[in-house]
Parts: sequence; C-alpha cells; structure tokens
Amino acid sequence: MSPPRSLPPGVSPVLASAQGSAVAVNAEPPARIVVFDGLCHVCSRGARFLERHPVQPPFHLVPMQSEAGRQLLSVHGLDPDDPPTFLVLDRGRCLTHSDASIHIMASAGGAWRMVLAARLVPRPWRDALYRLLARNRYRWFGRRATCYLPTPPAAGAQAPIERERP
Repeated sequence: MSPPRSLPPGVSPVLASAQGSAVAVNAEPPARIVVFDGLCHVCSRGARFLERHPVQPPFHLVPMQSEAGRQLLSVHGLDPDDPPTFLVLDRGRCLTHSDASIHIMASAGGAWRMVLAARLVPRPWRDALYRLLARNRYRWFGRRATCYLPTPPAAGAQAPIERERP
C-alpha cells in the first residue's frame, strides 16, 4: 500500500469525501481532523486526551466506523475495512502511524511538546512499534461494546462535523 498523500494547503478531503453523504460540513471545512478507531480502548483514550487538552483550532474527532471516517480513510489510501492506522489531517498535512501519535500529543502544548524528542528514533523503528501495538490493541486492551462518540467542542469553538452514529 502506498503512503497517504499530503494535501496542498487549503484543500480539504472532507469536502471531496463527505459532501452528499449523511455528514453535514461547514462552509469552511475543519482545519484539523482525527479519524480514530471508536471501538479501541487505546484509541478512545487518545480521543479523550484531545478533549481534555483543547487546542485552537480544535481537532474534530471522527470515528473510523462512521461513514465520514470510512470515506476519509479511503480518500487517503487506507483500507476502511481494515485500517492499519488512525489518520490525522492538520491544515493540509496528512499524518499516520507514529508521526500521527507524536503530532497529537505535541499539539497539547506545554510539557507534552517533549514527545517531539521521539522523532529522534528512526521512523521505521517507531512505526514497527506502532504496528505491533495496532495489530494487538484488541487482544491486549479489549474492545469497546459501543463506538466512542466524542463530545462536540465547547460553544464558541469552530463548529464540528455533525456527529453520526455508525
């Protein structure tokens, strides 16, 4: 499988992939999107991490089990039926595997930015460790009975993609 492609600044896959589906999109597409596994305990905790450490502009959390999540994965070259990673779209950048994890944690700011030191480890080594965790996440940490649906951003924040139950 080829690596996901990076989008030019200002181009959003949300408009291309979600228009015409059950998902409503603002006139201005979200600048930051995280497509995560809503059934995975580790991934759901990552989504809750983003909710506890709000950033501006906010990340819009989309479960990969939703139609919008499946479309975003597909548009970025990931198999929506068996995605090997979660997906982070941040202002035209497309991040996956360990780079996505590091980016999410560092975006919280403060002491969390120290996680950027993990980039000193060669990407193939980081991604091998990521793939080991991803491949065994249900076995090691269990599977949620229902898909985790994040809470919408606080009032006054950029309006989110309307939540949809998978």
